Amino acid sequence: MSTPTEPTRASSGRLNKLALAAIVFAVMAASGFWVFGVAVLAVFAVGAGHVALNQIQLRGERGKGLAIAALAVGYGIATLALVSTLGFIPTAVQQFSQ
Repeated sequence: MSTPTEPTRASSGRLNKLALAAIVFAVMAASGFWVFGVAVLAVFAVGAGHVALNQIQLRGERGKGLAIAALAVGYGIATLALVSTLGFIPTAVQQFSQ
């Protein structure tokens, strides 16, 4: 007996526009992380990436790789920001205690 599987939809050939926007936000956030301070765009890359993945699954569009790449870059920048903030706390406490 074969197990029933979820039917796969054929790709419609259309690229999900939100996945494209997510990767653009991710590239802008990554390129401006140290220079321009626009790393806050990583938040938009993560949000748009998650919504794009949902839309791609529902509509059968292309762009899953772009959305996943945007999520990876966005979460990577968020991790770097968290580590740098946690690394700064001991210095700030030491300066305020003097």
